[in-house]
Amino acid sequence: MDIIKGLRLLPWSDPEGKPCYLAGDGTGYLSRVADNVESVQIGMAADLLDHASDLLGDRVATQAQLHFLACRLTESLRDVVRVATSRGARLPAPGDEDTDTVQDEDSECNSSRTSRSLGIRTHRIQPAERSTTS
Repeated sequence: MDIIKGLRLLPWSDPEGKPCYLAGDGTGYLSRVADNVESVQIGMAADLLDHASDLLGDRVATQAQLHFLACRLTESLRDVVRVATSRGARLPAPGDEDTDTVQDEDSECNSSRTSRSLGIRTHRIQPAERSTTS
């Protein structure tokens, strides 16, 4: 799974199966949606693991039940690996002193160009502007 530095791998793909990435500071609406989807995926994986233990412990599962279980476990494992990859890519590298470094405009443009050349959709979320009333 390709990771583009400075972009968050989202827990879903586009209709063609290509990964989706998000550029932002991690506090916007889409980041919160992604966090919630990841949480649901991890919870479902835990539930599926419990179900698998029960089904395999029963020893009377049919071939069709085991095949269905294997398919769901594969899907779930794929989701959890994607979450782990995304979260791991966002961890600061060992020895990084400044983890809040902002990319300069040239770096950002190069990242966008790289995304387009790989056929990857990116979504830029702008922080909400705060209005002040006097």
